[in-house]
Amino acid sequence: MGMGTRELSVEGRLHEVTIQCRRGLVTAICGPNGAGKSTLLSCLADLQPVTSGSVRLGGRPMAFSSPRERARWLGYLPQSPEVAWDVAVEVLVSLGRLPWSDAPAGENAQAIEDAIAAMDLEELRHRPVSRLSGGERARALMARVLATRPGWLLADEPLASLDLGHGAALMRRFRQQAQQGRGVVLVLHDLATAMNHADHVVVLDKGRVVAEGVPEVALTQELISRVWKCRARWLGDPGERALSVASPSPVMERGLRPLD
Repeated sequence: MGMGTRELSVEGRLHEVTIQCRRGLVTAICGPNGAGKSTLLSCLADLQPVTSGSVRLGGRPMAFSSPRERARWLGYLPQSPEVAWDVAVEVLVSLGRLPWSDAPAGENAQAIEDAIAAMDLEELRHRPVSRLSGGERARALMARVLATRPGWLLADEPLASLDLGHGAALMRRFRQQAQQGRGVVLVLHDLATAMNHADHVVVLDKGRVVAEGVPEVALTQELISRVWKCRARWLGDPGERALSVASPSPVMERGLRPLD
């Protein structure tokens, strides 16, 4: 089952955006600040009203019979999630099972344990959220989403607060989720992460899709230089690429070219 948009517009933010994401793949949404990345992800999560066009799931306009059904299908982590209560990590993660409150107790318990283990939270499970660092809090919130075991995982800049090790571990977890048949859609600022770990990349600029496809096609040096207004060059082998970036001179900004 695929998820996508058809000529989707949101007033002042997105303009006739058509994309296609598929289960079993990791899709990265990239673009400079203000490009419309978070707005697009919110539309895919069925949380953002649209001006025109449609969001489609399985080829049909997205429609859920209840908020519970939507929560079972779509696991969404916003850019700046809030925690309403100062609960222990284990309790926070368990909230991800609320859409499945009618499931067997053993199934719910296993999902919570799997999510805690996946985000390396065993030693923090009894710690109140207020006593977590920013990175630890981000991992706990991601574990809450994983505990739901949704058909689609949608995350807005999930690596922003994580150190290198936990960021790499989370990308491996996203890959595992895709291999299990889930759809994974991530907003990423780190283009090297998108190049090395995504199967499919959508590049937005000023609310429009300017490139879409496999990373090597969507994230060319020429496009990066034009969209991000900087000279760029890919280094290294496939799967281990690094991006070398140099700020352009005022003269180059009128006609950017990638680094030689």
